[in-house]
This record gives sequence, structure tokens and C-alpha cells, in this order.
Amino acid sequence: MARKRRKAEAPSGQPPAARPRRRWIYALAGVVALWLLLEIYGPALRGPFLFDDLYLPFTNPGLQNAPLRYWLGYIRPVLMLSYWLNYRLAEMDPYPYHLFSVLAHFLAGIFVFLIARKILERAEIPPPRREILAGFVALMFLWHPLQTESVAYIAGRSEVLSGLFYLAAVALFLARRSPTVTWPVALGVLVLYAAAVLSKEHAASLVAILLLTDWFWNAGWQGIRRNWRLYLPILAGALAAARFVWRVLATSDSAGFGIREFTWWQYFLTQCRALWLYLRLFLLPYGQNLDYDFPISRTPLEHGALWGLLGLVALLALALVARKRYPLACYGFLCALATLAPTSSFVPILDPVAERRMYLAVPWLALAVVEPLARWRTSVPRLAALLSVWLAVMGALTWKRNHVWSDAIALWQDTVAKSPRKQRPRFQLAYAYYHEGRCTEALPHFEHAARLGRADYRLLVDWGLAADCAGRFEEALEKLRAAAALENTAHVHALMGMVYGKQNRREEALRELEIAARLDPRFSMTYVYRGNIHLASGNPQAARAEYLRALELDPRNTAAREGLRQAEAALRPAP
Repeated sequence: MARKRRKAEAPSGQPPAARPRRRWIYALAGVVALWLLLEIYGPALRGPFLFDDLYLPFTNPGLQNAPLRYWLGYIRPVLMLSYWLNYRLAEMDPYPYHLFSVLAHFLAGIFVFLIARKILERAEIPPPRREILAGFVALMFLWHPLQTESVAYIAGRSEVLSGLFYLAAVALFLARRSPTVTWPVALGVLVLYAAAVLSKEHAASLVAILLLTDWFWNAGWQGIRRNWRLYLPILAGALAAARFVWRVLATSDSAGFGIREFTWWQYFLTQCRALWLYLRLFLLPYGQNLDYDFPISRTPLEHGALWGLLGLVALLALALVARKRYPLACYGFLCALATLAPTSSFVPILDPVAERRMYLAVPWLALAVVEPLARWRTSVPRLAALLSVWLAVMGALTWKRNHVWSDAIALWQDTVAKSPRKQRPRFQLAYAYYHEGRCTEALPHFEHAARLGRADYRLLVDWGLAADCAGRFEEALEKLRAAAALENTAHVHALMGMVYGKQNRREEALRELEIAARLDPRFSMTYVYRGNIHLASGNPQAARAEYLRALELDPRNTAAREGLRQAEAALRPAP
């Protein structure tokens, strides 16, 4: 009888009739939040594939129709599974890819709300203030401008998807009914933990969040010891993965100790400054940039790295000393540092600053901001009004940032304006103009990019293609020859054959295409260009053979299919 009475009571002591009413309120709030999120990210939803999106597996003709096991064996199998599903449903339409990321971000926001509400309950914040503040934390996570790069950038889905599983694991960990983790809860957290890490490796920091949560809200070290069912398997998994992780960090050319541009300790000094930039961007999100020109601190005194380090040590010490008096602020700050540790500590990454690394830090920093709001002795309507204005500003800034992300030229123009001395943004702006067919406008930007740094193979090839597109054939050949001097590939020789062919210089064209065929007999475009020359020379029979060879190598080669259609039309007898 007593058990039935307890079941009939609402969890917060409210009458049973309040429970369905609260569920309807939550459901309605969720629908409104999703609609607003879709509006805020609307400008970028129909945006194109950008930057590294063009190197994802679904753009690789050799992998597009491969069995699922090949996609899963690529890297980050859970992330690759999401791309595989997108490709099977929509092929190369970017809209469903963007929509998937926005919906995953929304689901992650639901888990942020559940986490914040449970933490605020343990901090003894009474309702309805608790629900209002939890909603504020969740909407800050959903609408903050710093999240734009992770959500609007399809290649940034690794942050969103790993974050979704990461936050789901924390929510499950907090939702348990007893201070001690049971085996079913431990298993659920471990499965979600694995899914997060298999989406992106930085999710390994989840163990630090779980430890901090037990330390702050579950009787400190005693709470950690009683949850051995969870921490022992995590420790065993970490030891099993340590060798593989070390091998990756020692050999990677973009992240790890194999980077030649700077040492691990120089990267650490640089991150002592970068963390302050991240904190400023969270509080005052102006000057956002896809590609920061952030100088490396090669000594403790260079660019103020020592002061950044001392400031972080002071904040860390303050958080440890004041954790009992200001638990929300200290817990939120320490959790934010934990989420940033894999990318902003000792392990070098070629790009020292990237806004997408803040994806998981934002909810914890929002929770830290809640500390003074929870203590503010004001009416609930006034608190709700203030937070609504704050969130409206964040949403407006995110909507504006999404306009920048909706177009490749606009994005790289914005980046070049903020990093004018960096080569990569200028090169990407040039490529964006070329990709849009504005080849004459692209050429000065290629030239500017070459002055800002070494002109590598890719820059020279794209520069040559842009010159060819603009009808400046000699300039195109000059750039392609320079590219061939750096990397003697079938691709560049086939392109030179294409350019010679457009000038009716048949002998030079066939010579370059013969070189391309020797270098890589399986490069299909060599045979397409050779077929084009035969077709233009009035030999459709030879052209047909070349196109068939190209289609044998790559059945999805649309240029070969179109050339074959023209060759066969020329072979048909006149009526």
C-alpha cells in the first residue's frame, strides 16, 4: 500500500495531476526549441559541401558503393556509419547531411537539459527556478554561435555525434536511482562511452567528467570508490587502447608528437593562451573565424604564454579551493577544462585553435554561469525575462554566423578578412571562385596565396585549372608543369594533355596522355581526354574505345558516359 502511494506521488512532491501537465509543457517546449533551432541554422541547411567535406568517404568514387564494412574500417566507424546512411538515402545532396547534424545537435541538447536539471537538483535549487536555469543551459548549448562550426560544417559532425553519445552517457550516469552504479547502468554508460569514442577520440575525456561528477555530487572519494563497477572497465579499456593511441600520436602528420612545426611543450604554451581565447569567445562571441592565424609560443615569454599559464593555474586553484562554496561554477569550469584537455594541452595539433573544439565545453561553461543566477534573489518572471534576452542575442548571432557558412565564397571572404596573412584561407577563397566558375576572379587570389607561402602541388594544379577555365592556356600549362616538377603524377600529365587538346595541339596532348597512362594505367580521366582528342579529330571509333576503357575503370564517370554517347551518335549511319 505504501509503495502504491509513493508511485502515485509526483517526484517533486506535486500532486499526480501535475505530472502529465509538466510532460505536455516539456513536449511543447521541445517542439518550439527544435523549430527555432531549424530557423537559426536555416541559412546553412541548404549550403554546399565545404572545405574538408570534399574529402569525406561519400565523395570518394572508390568507396561510395563499397560494402558497409569498408566504410566502417575507414576511421571512426560510428561516424562513418552516419555518413553511409546519409549517402544511401540522399547520395550527394548536402541538405540531408546538414539536417542530420542539426537533429543530432538537438538530441544532444535534450541530454544537456536532463544533466543540468539533475545537477541543479543536487545543488538544491528549487523548482521552477531549477527548470528555467536548466532550460537556459540547454538553449545556450543549442544556440551559442561557437557551435556553428560543429553543426553547420558536415565534416564537423564528429563533434556533434560524439557529443550526443557523450552527453547521453552523463545523463544516464546521473539518472541512476542509487549513489552506487549498478551493473545495468554501468553497461549502458560503457556502451555510450564506446560509441562516443568511435565517433571521435577526444570523447575519452568522459571519464574525467564522471569522476568530477562523483567527486562533487556523490560524497567525494567515497562515491568514486563505490562506483568501481564503472571505473575498473574504463581503466581496462584505456590500458588496452594505450598502445594503439601512442602509435597514432607518434606517426600522424596532423595531430601527435610527429608534428615537425612545433614541439609538445611549445604547443602547451600556445594552448595556455588559446584557452583564454575560448573563454572570451564563450562570454563575448565576436570575431569568430574558421581559420585563426594564432601564433605559436615557442618560449614562455613569447606572446604572453607565461601569463596565460599563471592565470589558468590561479583559476584552477580557485576552483579547487572554492568548490564547496560555489559548487556549480567550480564544477562547470573543471568539466569544461576536462573536455578541452585532449585538444588543448600537451598533444600537438597542427591547428592550434579551432572553434569546433568548444562543442562539449559550452554546456559546462553555461552551467558555471548559472551559479550567480541561481543565487540572484529576484522573481522568477524577471529571471526568465533576462535569460530570454540573453538567449535571443545568442540565437541572432548564430543565425548571422550561419549566413556566412551558407556559401563557400562568403565563408572564405570572411576568413581572409580575419586572417589576411595566412595562406590557406586565401587558397580556399581562390578555389571557391574557381568552383563557382568565376575563374578570372580566382586567379589573383591564387597568385596572392602563392606569395603567402610555398606553392605546393595542389595549389599549382588548381591554379592551372582556373587559368585553363579563364582561357589562359599558356599560364595553365606553366602552373601544371610546376606541379609536375613537385609530384610527377598521372593526374597532372592528363590535365596537361587536356589543355593541349583544347588548343588543337594533338601531338603534345597525346604525348602527355601517354605519360599519364604509364604512370597510372587505372586513372580513368586519361582515357576520357584521349577520347575527346580522337572525337575532335574525326575518329569516333577510336574515341569510343577510349571512353569504354574509362567506364571499365570507373562506371560512374559521367564525362566518359557523355563522350561515349557522342561517339556512338557519330558512328550511326546518316538517315
